[in-house]
Amino acid sequence: MWTTEIKPRRSLFDLNLREIWQYRDLTLLFVKRDFIAQYKQTILGPLWFLLQPLFSTVIFTIIFSRVARIPTDNVPPFLFYMAGNVVWGYFSNCFNATSTTFVTNAAIFGKVYFPRLVMPLSNVITRLFMFIIQFGLFAAFYGYFLMKGAPIRPNIWILSMPLLLLQMALMGLGFGILISSLTTKYRDLSFLVAFGVQLWMYATPIVYPLSQIPAKYRLLMNLNPMTSVVEVFRFAFLGQGTVSAEGIWCSLIETLLVLVIGTVLFNRVEKTFMDTV
Repeated sequence: MWTTEIKPRRSLFDLNLREIWQYRDLTLLFVKRDFIAQYKQTILGPLWFLLQPLFSTVIFTIIFSRVARIPTDNVPPFLFYMAGNVVWGYFSNCFNATSTTFVTNAAIFGKVYFPRLVMPLSNVITRLFMFIIQFGLFAAFYGYFLMKGAPIRPNIWILSMPLLLLQMALMGLGFGILISSLTTKYRDLSFLVAFGVQLWMYATPIVYPLSQIPAKYRLLMNLNPMTSVVEVFRFAFLGQGTVSAEGIWCSLIETLLVLVIGTVLFNRVEKTFMDTV
């Protein structure tokens, strides 16, 4: 009797989750590798995690608040934009990192067997640590504005934070592995991802509140799964945001749908991707 038997997957839905759990040590090893290697030879190191959302927030505050005069629902503009940047940063980083899974890791995939989903999962977990650091920066400024008496009202919706994090992780994973599966054959998509993510950000209420969108376009905005996530996050911490049951359910359904489609396509492509990469 063999201790380990590797078989080709015969069905699109043949996903061995137990096998992924058995390789959890490898997942953590990839997380450690990505976290250390990314900033190992940089001067500032992990400080880049703080500088990226900080610089973006300052630029957004100057351009969209001071110059364009876009209202922020009576919330301090700096906090308004930082909340959006922190949330969007986690999703976009997960999406970008997982969207090149097959192409970036073709060398190691061709040498040794392990569940291919381990790689995108490790990317999502690595970006979670980045999010925690950036959220700590947001919490520091949040406490400062609270002490200054800013009109922000935290509420019980803060308890939904773990669910928001899980949804963003699954959404980034789903969209990422979907694009990664397609780029094995259509390399042009890899050039469109960065551009598409930027356009997606401006289609999400990051630099403007959803309350400024005319009612006739609200349904279209709710079709964007990140709209509800950003608005719930802002409402939980700042007390301002347009939260609706329709938007939340639409976002959750889209997240699960994309995750299922992405996983099925990823499961299908991983059997033959070495022939096309």
